[in-house]
Amino acid sequence: MFDIRAIRETPETFIRAWNRRKAGLGDETVSKILDLDKTWRAAATAKQDAEKARNDTSKLIGQAKAKKDEAEAARLMALVAEAKAAIEAAGAEEDRTRKALDEILMGLPNLPLDEVPEGSDEHGNVEQHKWGTPKLINAPKDHADLGEALKTPSGFSQMDFEAAARMSGARFVALRGQLARMERALANFMLDIQTTEHGYQETSVPLLVRDHALEGTGQLPKFAEDLFRTTLEHFLIPTSEVPLTNLVREQILEAAQLPLRFTAHTPCFRSEAGSAGRDTKGMIRQHQFYKVELVSIVANEEEGLTELERMTGCAEEVLKRLDLPFRRMLLCTGDMGAGARKTYDLEVWLPSQNTYREISSCSYCGDFQARRMDARYRADAKSKPDFVHTLNGSGLAVGRTLVAVLENYQNADGSITVPEALRAYMGGVTDIK
Repeated sequence: MFDIRAIRETPETFIRAWNRRKAGLGDETVSKILDLDKTWRAAATAKQDAEKARNDTSKLIGQAKAKKDEAEAARLMALVAEAKAAIEAAGAEEDRTRKALDEILMGLPNLPLDEVPEGSDEHGNVEQHKWGTPKLINAPKDHADLGEALKTPSGFSQMDFEAAARMSGARFVALRGQLARMERALANFMLDIQTTEHGYQETSVPLLVRDHALEGTGQLPKFAEDLFRTTLEHFLIPTSEVPLTNLVREQILEAAQLPLRFTAHTPCFRSEAGSAGRDTKGMIRQHQFYKVELVSIVANEEEGLTELERMTGCAEEVLKRLDLPFRRMLLCTGDMGAGARKTYDLEVWLPSQNTYREISSCSYCGDFQARRMDARYRADAKSKPDFVHTLNGSGLAVGRTLVAVLENYQNADGSITVPEALRAYMGGVTDIK
């Protein structure tokens, strides 16, 4: 949600920002908003005027009856009836225009910061830096081929897409044996780094949320088709960003409590609407996957931008410890998520694709989510509460990290060397054969 007064007072700011997202979006949108706002305020004023007229006239009716002036009382009662009709009509118009205004405001993307480069898609993203040197692997296999070839002692594939498809359909996987253990090891490894070294508080959160929680973080109403909805008016979470950020909804925090930093390891559920034909093989794009999420709650934009650098560095550290080559990308206006003002993507090197692929996205959202959740803080005891600023990021996507480990640590015989940083979490196992 956006401050309607700010749009009313500085429309050019919003026109320019939304035009940077998509050509013409700002001009068309702000024009609609201002027209509805004008109609809404006019209806609200008409309703107030009619209510005042009704109240004032009602007092006069009593006076007329006290004087036994029935004609005057009847005339005044007719005026009250007219005022009541006017109140109902103005109230209906006020409700209609407010609802239309809220629908537009709730569906709009956040305002990108000026430092975010303009662009219509990923080709407009800007590389910030690279870390690590990709290993030279002769004829590298992709993770799906590697995982399916690895067998359990009973002869089953450790990465089994067929078994998963028989029960759930496409875009699911069943992991067995050492690969299942490695997935768990990666999650524990990530959580330990973020909680013991980076100050994030481990949190266990609901996997089912109601629509207002998703509206709060911006997944609804814009991305409804990408969500799984239950028959009990709940949604499966697409990311633990949703419950973690909503921990502060409808709260007024004290300045001393900030910054808040939360992390959670949860499954995530996405319908992957619009991704037909993309990454249909393997674990890159699944309906269900695990992720270690990072969420921060801070006081203002200055702290938010500092926190974005910190959060992205916390995610990068996981890749560095695993010795996985990656690069940091500053996303352009056309590739950035709808709720973000600035986003860094971390892309890990995948030998089979001979390119970098996204493994983490860290975003500063300003007060975009806080306004929708009514999450505020008080700078001091005498201050008026102000909206907090929120950030979220992956620290990391566990499945994609497993993919990266398999591909970057593959050997010519099909075995996988376990990264040294993971061996303690794997019971001392040094390779998977």
